[in-house]
Amino acid sequence: MHKPFTHHQAAHCETGVISNLLRHHGLDISEPMAFGLASGLTFAYLKMVKINGLPLMAYRMPPRMIIKFLSWRIKGMKIRFHTFRSESEGMKALDDKLAQNKVVGLQTSVFFLPYFPRDMRFHFNAHNLLVYGKEENEYKISDPVFSHLVKTDAESLKQARFSRGALAPKGMMYYPEKIPATIDFETLIPKAIRFTCRMNGRWNPIPLAGIHGMKMIARQIEKLKKADQRYARLFLGHIVRMQEEIGTGGAGFRFMYAAFLQEAGEKLNCRTLSEAAIEMTRVGDEWREFAVLAARMSKQRGDQDFSDIAAQLRKVAKMELAIYDQLSGYKGN
Repeated sequence: MHKPFTHHQAAHCETGVISNLLRHHGLDISEPMAFGLASGLTFAYLKMVKINGLPLMAYRMPPRMIIKFLSWRIKGMKIRFHTFRSESEGMKALDDKLAQNKVVGLQTSVFFLPYFPRDMRFHFNAHNLLVYGKEENEYKISDPVFSHLVKTDAESLKQARFSRGALAPKGMMYYPEKIPATIDFETLIPKAIRFTCRMNGRWNPIPLAGIHGMKMIARQIEKLKKADQRYARLFLGHIVRMQEEIGTGGAGFRFMYAAFLQEAGEKLNCRTLSEAAIEMTRVGDEWREFAVLAARMSKQRGDQDFSDIAAQLRKVAKMELAIYDQLSGYKGN
């Protein structure tokens, strides 16, 4: 008998999709728990990758890596991924899985999804959603950033799946082949936390990643004093957009990781994790304050200067580092 699909709204598309997919198969994993177990939290200053001519700043692992890390880490879990050379092949493969009563994950472009309001459509090719059925020419969709189930026509979905440009999805679809009945949280949670903290803390040798990347951005902000002021304002505005408008953003991902630490602390009955959750929430608040300062200066409002903004980012880095130092050797109870 076909199991009815239950939709849960989420803060972010990829974590929301994998949480909903696992819940549909009987594995109750919240969105923050999925994010934390996949070590999704990070920071990277990718100056070689340009967005509108300005360097990319990332606050989470790259697209698809959260789902892949989670499937690698959870014993007995296997997610199958497919891409396609032709549009017709990709749409047929989707229809075949739906005919088998499978719920299928897709990577798409937001721009071609008609249920998005027009002012929210932009060329972002790494938006994840679930398709759980089809009626005639319409696909039934669970898009985790919406509060309700939605539908789209076949032509629009085909365009969204095969859009071109950066992070082109190439018809990407995925679905679980194996889902375990339970998860060994006592083993997996400490392992995921140690990986996250070491990846972002003082042990990471990559100067563009984690704490090192934050400090590098702070130095770049200080150099804006001598730069063309129009460019300086554009750079600060770009930082704000990358942090607060693209996906869940820098502060939002810190709040999500705090929710993971809180839930992990409850599952393992660990006060250390619960206290770290409070500190990570404070980190999220300070990221928001950093964004406010940068936005004000980019719009030439207030009396803050580049040194104030850089100092605020260094404060954020110091707070995050304290958490990473504390938990980098965490092995559970």
